Amino acid sequence: MKSNFLRYVLMLVFVAKSLFSFAEEGMLIPSLIAAFESDMKAKGMKLSASDIYSVNSTSMKDAILQFGGGCTAELVSSQGLLLTNHHCGYGQIQSHSSLEHDYLKNGFWAKNKSDELTNPGLTAMRIVRIDDVTKDVLMGASSKSDQAVIAANIKKLCAAAIVGTHYEAEIKAFNYGNDYYLMLKEVFLDVRFVGTPPNSIGKFGGDTDNWVWPRHTGDFSVFRIYAGKDNKPAAYSPDNVPYTPLHYLPISFQNRQEGDFTMVYGFPGQTEQHVVSSYLKFIIEKERPARIHMRDLSLAVIDEGMKKSDLTRIQYSAKQANIANAWKKWIGQIEGLKNLQAVQLKLDEEKAYKEMALSKPEWTRYAEVVNKLNALVEKDQQIEFKYALGAEYFSYGPEYFKLVRGMEDLVTNYAKYAENGELAKVIEKMKTSAEGFFKNFNSDVDLHIFIDQTKAYLDYTEQWKEITKDVKYSVANEWFLNYVKGMAMEIYANSIFTNQERYMAFLSSFSEKSIKKLNKDLGYTHFYQYFQSFRNETVPAYRTFQTSVNNLMQVYVEGKYTMFPDKKHWPDANSTLRITYGQLEGSAPTDGMRYTEHTTLDGIIAKYNTGNPDFDLLPRMVELHAAKNYGPYAQGDDLWVCFTGSNHTTGGNSGSPVLDKNGYLMGLNFDRSWESTMSDYLFDSNRCRNIVVDIRYVLWVMDIYSDAKHLVDEMTLMKE
Repeated sequence: MKSNFLRYVLMLVFVAKSLFSFAEEGMLIPSLIAAFESDMKAKGMKLSASDIYSVNSTSMKDAILQFGGGCTAELVSSQGLLLTNHHCGYGQIQSHSSLEHDYLKNGFWAKNKSDELTNPGLTAMRIVRIDDVTKDVLMGASSKSDQAVIAANIKKLCAAAIVGTHYEAEIKAFNYGNDYYLMLKEVFLDVRFVGTPPNSIGKFGGDTDNWVWPRHTGDFSVFRIYAGKDNKPAAYSPDNVPYTPLHYLPISFQNRQEGDFTMVYGFPGQTEQHVVSSYLKFIIEKERPARIHMRDLSLAVIDEGMKKSDLTRIQYSAKQANIANAWKKWIGQIEGLKNLQAVQLKLDEEKAYKEMALSKPEWTRYAEVVNKLNALVEKDQQIEFKYALGAEYFSYGPEYFKLVRGMEDLVTNYAKYAENGELAKVIEKMKTSAEGFFKNFNSDVDLHIFIDQTKAYLDYTEQWKEITKDVKYSVANEWFLNYVKGMAMEIYANSIFTNQERYMAFLSSFSEKSIKKLNKDLGYTHFYQYFQSFRNETVPAYRTFQTSVNNLMQVYVEGKYTMFPDKKHWPDANSTLRITYGQLEGSAPTDGMRYTEHTTLDGIIAKYNTGNPDFDLLPRMVELHAAKNYGPYAQGDDLWVCFTGSNHTTGGNSGSPVLDKNGYLMGLNFDRSWESTMSDYLFDSNRCRNIVVDIRYVLWVMDIYSDAKHLVDEMTLMKE
């Protein structure tokens, strides 16, 4: 039985925004797609709902995988060939790179399957089916907030779903716990690296172009799924064979034009469309600016180090990209929300909500929920602020913190490991992990990150006041900076955790006495001085705050579905499989500006000629452009590179297939325009555009540029 809230979704009929545009807000649950089939067909789609999602036969969903737990990828051949974004595979590309094999700079293409490189820990996950289990999850619960009963029901349902299978099961809440869906998953454990273009293609534009249109980035990389000889997931073994998929995507070789139907199928991460006005104000004015500043500090240090040394460039490329991605997104997000006067729009929405709640006696329970939410945020937003800044400092600040955290298990369980004879094995595993850590660690870079991040974190959380309480106010700031610098010099000169030789020697002679030695290590004691209070005070307070917010949001969202049944509603993204549809189109995000819908190779050369180092190219690109050597991949006289669509996407949609009316692969989603980044909170059909690398450019890079036509030959090209 469908829950009341998603039953309303099934009854909706989408209305075109204008005669020329049908940008659609929302990320639809694939198992409910039949309700939207007629509307999608009216806008050009030739597929049936069962072509897109089916549990009784193979369907397109079987070609869509979650890559590495955070991106999306798609199968494009009968031999398990997998496409995703360059930035999604960047960690693997970087891990295989060295000064001798600089795959970041020069690219890499396996000439045959024996050359494909293994990636321990990398997974690709396929959704087997999606079931509405709301009724079963809530069975016996005194309310929708009865977490003890709900958790017990979820555990039982997940266990029952996987009996007799090799699958995994997860149940996730939708609409703040008004609905629950079970995801049955098949997780592949052997995903090998097949190929990547050089950074001059895969990261073309760098930070200059990130989140910006017009875009010319060849943001793709190639992997392959391997399985056991029974075609089921298996841990890496040289005996594994390429996976034979239930379905793979044909390649769209037809010419494109503005207005073409587009559909994105992937795993969007998180949207927060329902937040109240006070929370959005907090995000715009306080939380995001502080986090942006924290990342400003780290990026300045890393960028400088990467400019000075090729080794540092290789060591920090993936880390820099990871930090910079959210940093620039947040900058655009704030700008977009301010430009749309998003807080005022929320206030207007809340006013209409409260007025509607007072119009019927049975709706009075919704009347006060908006006021309660705003009051709660006003009262406790500092809790979330401290949590956000702690997440920045402990997760994106000094890297040596990772080694300190990694020592915790050994310290806590030393006696047990020694008694069970497991100590040597545990220590050896830590040594192996440390080899990988120090391979990509530069002590001088980390020292300067430590100085800047520590001062900022203690400033924002006001913990500097305790340190400087006996210092005159007029000199406190300078004194505090010198205090942090002095502490940093001591840590990086002497700490066990900031030097590979010291760390390995410490592990090699580890004993019960070593635990006492840790408490004299300033790097160790500094971390735990602040992390313990973060873990023991800030995190629990944040969870309590979030629970209170979620309980109120559950009622608030229930009210939206109940009181406004004719308004389009959709569940927030939560890293589950979703579908969104729109069209290939440009935009006019600001007065006097008109963006065309696609870019070409000519634009790459024009940017290269500016001299900006983010637009550097290897000579081959210039030569192929001069010769107009586009092979069969051109459209007319041009080689399309990227295009934009009016599909509602977010983080996690990176690597998602963008599909045409026939379900053929048009390109790989990899970004949004800067004007679109606020769509996590507020979608505007006139401004919001997803950015896609055209599959024909991807294949041109493989074939003409990289001489890897054997990979293209695996695919099915649909030219008619």
